[in-house]
Amino acid sequence: MRAAKPVVLACLLAAALSALSARPAVPGAAVADGPMAGAGRVPRFVPGPCPPTLPHGARARCGHLVVPENRALPGGRQLRLAVAVVPSRSPAPHGDPVVFLPGGPGQDAVSDIPEITGAGLNRDRDLVVMSQRGTLSSPPALTCPEIDRFYRRRIGLRYDAPSTGRLYVQAASACRSRLAAEGVDLAAYNSTESAADLADLRTALGIREWNVFSHSYGTALALTYMRRHPQGIRSVVLDGVVPPSVATPGWTWSSAKESFDAMTGACAAQPACRSRHPELASVLTGLVDRLEARPVTTRVTVPGAGPVKVVLDGGALVNWLVRASHTPAGLPAAVDALARGNPAAVAGQWASTRPPGSDGVFAHGLSLSVWCSEWVPFETAREQLTAGLRAFPALPTTVLAQAPQLAFLREACRVWGVPAADPSIREATRSAVPTLAVSGSFDAQTGAVWGRYAALTLPRSTVVTLAGVAHGAFINPCGSHVITSFYDRPEAPDTGCAASVQPPPFTVGPR
Repeated sequence: MRAAKPVVLACLLAAALSALSARPAVPGAAVADGPMAGAGRVPRFVPGPCPPTLPHGARARCGHLVVPENRALPGGRQLRLAVAVVPSRSPAPHGDPVVFLPGGPGQDAVSDIPEITGAGLNRDRDLVVMSQRGTLSSPPALTCPEIDRFYRRRIGLRYDAPSTGRLYVQAASACRSRLAAEGVDLAAYNSTESAADLADLRTALGIREWNVFSHSYGTALALTYMRRHPQGIRSVVLDGVVPPSVATPGWTWSSAKESFDAMTGACAAQPACRSRHPELASVLTGLVDRLEARPVTTRVTVPGAGPVKVVLDGGALVNWLVRASHTPAGLPAAVDALARGNPAAVAGQWASTRPPGSDGVFAHGLSLSVWCSEWVPFETAREQLTAGLRAFPALPTTVLAQAPQLAFLREACRVWGVPAADPSIREATRSAVPTLAVSGSFDAQTGAVWGRYAALTLPRSTVVTLAGVAHGAFINPCGSHVITSFYDRPEAPDTGCAASVQPPPFTVGPR
């Protein structure tokens, strides 16, 4: 998700809580002298100014939730998690607000407020936003500028070369050493603790019942939250589903394959694209094989960064496809140009994945603490490779050995040094809470199949797939409409628009 420009905005939550108690949006909201506000009590909610990460122009009433860093050590370090309550657009909102769980893990929820409100998810309900422990607005922030710098450097290196992996491990090790020296308990930043934080927030705010909106990794957190703390959850939206019971590095290959098939199939279904690019799928797989054997090196100009060296090998092209799923219209023409010896379009898009000014914003340390405890220990390297071979049996094993977007994660986890999670984290969520699983057919990060999978143990669920939509169905007008109608009628949302959503027309390159 995009990071917004920060600005300091002073917001006094005392007035907010007074306003909330006068409105039906958050029934029974605790005031400053309520049962959770006593000094020294943990968890408790404390009114206060909005964090400097609140985007410019955003209206919110703020404070922070005080919780233990490690609930097994209640006398230890305390965390202050940033909370912002965004008012509904309606003057008479419903009494059950929506709480937002963003992706990553590592994305800062407060920074994402414009994207969520822009999609209309606070149309007639207040929006409760808490930045997850370890993210930018909730220090200690597990941001890793060392990893950000590595990612920019990687654009000019072979993506899946062992030497590139060693540089990533060095960056992860440097970040870990710095955070550990600051006294951060890296093992305390995980889905189990974050789910407990959500349960504590609802209680601390005095909210009897709320709805959950979750995206990407946030869906894994939502499913964990539903399973461990079901009280007070009225309904749940899972947008881009990550089921904790199956998520591993190798699991990502299935979504990449589903998106690949959907995008190349959509080209074949459009006469102009089919005529100009009749063998798009085989050209793509052939390019991966060719570039892995003989990488292409070029230079492109990136706004704000100037000329940038780019190396395109097979692994880079596979991961470019994940990014290209968000802007698919130009994909066939870019692939055709690359096949004809012109890498400019692909290289330009690949080089722009790490924009200048983004260092120290995303919490890579939270990602590693979650992945290294909840994903990696539950899959062997052989099983990870097998998942890649199952999805793309014709691709080189050097490409398939590195899961999409998670190259050399297993090696980084060895230096990150957090213990494996309790196996209960892998249990499937079985719940009677009304749930909407919404996905895009082009989603290369969390394939639509996983929405259907999660619904198997959610008997009151609705599954919607939007054709031609990538990761983040809520950004699509139909997706936003389905979500808000679901909150109004969880048992019978208005899904009629889904049938009219179609893949965009592809740009046809010159012959």
